[in-house]
Amino acid sequence: MLAIKVPKRKAERVRRRLLELGVLARGYSIKREGDFVLFPVTERVEGFELVESEFKESRKRPHSYREVVDVPAKLRPLLPSSFDIIGDIAIIELPEELVPHGRAIGEAILKVHRHIKAVFAKGSAVSGEYRVRELMHLAGERRTETIHRENGIRLKLDVARVYFSPRLATERMRVFKMAKRGEVVLDMFAGVGPYSILLAKKADVVFACDINPWAVKYLEENRRLNRRENVIPILGDVRKISGRLKADRVIMNLPKFARDFLREAIASTRRGGVVHYYGFSHESDLFGMHEKAILKAAGELGREVKILGRRKVRPYAPRQFNIAVDFRVL
Repeated sequence: MLAIKVPKRKAERVRRRLLELGVLARGYSIKREGDFVLFPVTERVEGFELVESEFKESRKRPHSYREVVDVPAKLRPLLPSSFDIIGDIAIIELPEELVPHGRAIGEAILKVHRHIKAVFAKGSAVSGEYRVRELMHLAGERRTETIHRENGIRLKLDVARVYFSPRLATERMRVFKMAKRGEVVLDMFAGVGPYSILLAKKADVVFACDINPWAVKYLEENRRLNRRENVIPILGDVRKISGRLKADRVIMNLPKFARDFLREAIASTRRGGVVHYYGFSHESDLFGMHEKAILKAAGELGREVKILGRRKVRPYAPRQFNIAVDFRVL
């Protein structure tokens, strides 16, 4: 059988390249010979040492859907290397060139990831008052409701009706570890409750506000599902309740518009309380404009603040990041 022979130190890089080219022979185990690795291939590839060798058939499951998906070789470099998994639903972002091959991609994901039951593609960016996106069904079950598990809690939600990002699980745990027992928490843009339900393990009470009625519906279900009766769901604009309650900890997980709500957040924070603020920034100025906005809002209310920490949470777009600033209200 035709094979490519490469030094061990280059093996992983070459494997990824062969996958992109669509020439790695499926169903066979790679072979190691001394300091070299042999990859079975379906055709000759220029620039590599070619040899003839025998390979054992492999019964190992593929690690990536890209190993089994059937798309034209010229499009393989465009295949996304990752996708979001929410409960048993996968949501992938496809470039325009791959949309006609969406069904094949969806079926490949189902084949490799047996726990996934439905696959959708992002049909639009997150938009609108409720922060939701259009979804295109690719394969599997035609449903959008699921139960997602993270950080020891369960979250029931409909991925077509509410905003939810599984990529923030680590950030949510970071905030949970900072929280203290007996606190009053205000989650200003709570969604289905990933922060609220988790923080309720420590808090005395969590006021969880959202303007999306579907989010609040699922938040109420998740309160029951996790037995967190100290979570108080509030449907409506958070501006209507700001200042009417005082919290020890405030969550501002609305990166695109959080700056517009800084006065409300600070007005609702007790002296000594902490605010967890999120925003979007270009890499040229990750925190400056956000910290200026925080100081300005505090000054307008006659309050002072102390920056406790700042961090990049995750990439958001080319050269742009989702950032976090933690500050104390004095």
